[in-house]
Amino acid sequence: MDVEDHQLKKQLSNRHIQLIALGGAIGTGLFLGLSHTIQLAGPSVLLGYAIAGIIAFLIMRQLGEMVVHEPVSGSFSYFANKYWGKKAGFISGWNYWVLYVLVSMAELSAIGTFVQFWWPEIPTWLTALAFFLLMNGINLVNVKFFGESEFIFSMVKIIAILSMIGFGIYLLFSGSAGSQASVTNLWQHGGFSPEGWSGFMMALAVIMFAFGGLELIGIAASETKNPEKTIPKAVNQIVYRVLIFYIGAIGVLLCLYPWNLVAQGGSPFVMIFQSLNSHGVANVLNFVVLVAALSVYNSCIYCNTRMLLGLAQQGNASAFLKKINRRGIPVNAVLFSAAVSGICVLMNYLMPGEAFGILMLLVVSALVINWLMISLTHLKFRKAMQEQQQTTAFPSLFGRWSNYLTISFIIMILMIMSFTKEMQIAVVLVPVWLLFLTIMYVMKYRRKPVLLPESTEPTT
Repeated sequence: MDVEDHQLKKQLSNRHIQLIALGGAIGTGLFLGLSHTIQLAGPSVLLGYAIAGIIAFLIMRQLGEMVVHEPVSGSFSYFANKYWGKKAGFISGWNYWVLYVLVSMAELSAIGTFVQFWWPEIPTWLTALAFFLLMNGINLVNVKFFGESEFIFSMVKIIAILSMIGFGIYLLFSGSAGSQASVTNLWQHGGFSPEGWSGFMMALAVIMFAFGGLELIGIAASETKNPEKTIPKAVNQIVYRVLIFYIGAIGVLLCLYPWNLVAQGGSPFVMIFQSLNSHGVANVLNFVVLVAALSVYNSCIYCNTRMLLGLAQQGNASAFLKKINRRGIPVNAVLFSAAVSGICVLMNYLMPGEAFGILMLLVVSALVINWLMISLTHLKFRKAMQEQQQTTAFPSLFGRWSNYLTISFIIMILMIMSFTKEMQIAVVLVPVWLLFLTIMYVMKYRRKPVLLPESTEPTT
């Protein structure tokens, strides 16, 4: 049977989409990486997460309007290609693919460290290889199997977070947490924003990246049952659920401990449960963080392969990557992404730590570019809808004003980053990376006429 006879399968339900997006947005950062933002902003970090969550929600509504109108493979890259131009589609798609190859590399590298907590004699490269084969194998079965695996991974994280919040509230109101525990911790010890406006703004720049991964809702649209109903429901629910997890966990933590103690400790999971004084708590934490890393890596594989498929259908990647097998899996896209991710992990074990750090800053740059392109593409989309006198089933909020707000906010974040020493390189990388992608586009099409495809369906 010819490869063009096969299509993606619509096997993802609402519960899959909800948990896939949650899994992408709730990574190891919530369990291990809060100390930096709390150190910068103190209790006002809660306001930072609320503001970042609102901006993320507006961007997801913009993406959601386009996706519900046309649920296709490639998501925002497809829309950039159709409503903005071939170059925009090329840059948007390859930027996103590289972004999640690098995230895959980071998560795989971390997985080996988590396993060594229990079995220090196992080399990290061996663990990374084992989970590399396992997770790519899951993504080669069928999309429903991927959805079920991500559902389980995300449920483990959600149960862990809710347990942390619930137990923290019990400690706070039962008086079992000690004399330092009080709601007044939120405004004592220097006030709600002890580091002032500058500290809050610097924390906001870091916080914004906690919401990277929500755009997976758009990537999965072409394989979702009843996307016209499922996607709006998922978009409207996902952001406030993430906010509950982040703000709930951090809020309880800051009530139990003064913010300056939390800034030293870092992990709310460890600090809240350490009162149990049990070695088992460390084992549970390590298990949850391992699951979080596996969940993010699982999502990376999925979104990378669907983005590659979309790029191939646009003509912005090799037609070789358009192959979809009888189970509805873009098998060549899975294998290509896996091969590149595997090479990156190998390079991570061979290259100096500084080089790895620069690559992670490229992740920050790519995320900024991705959010900007979603909002800018949505402006082009709305203009096209108005010119064609078409209406959409799931319009974004506040019309064009939401686009102007989100674009301005992202530019403000870039300005804050430019004054933050450890993030300045990421700001410099944004134009450098865009220039590199533009050069790649010119090299690909310098001898070929640029023709916009009428649809994403493979041609015979």
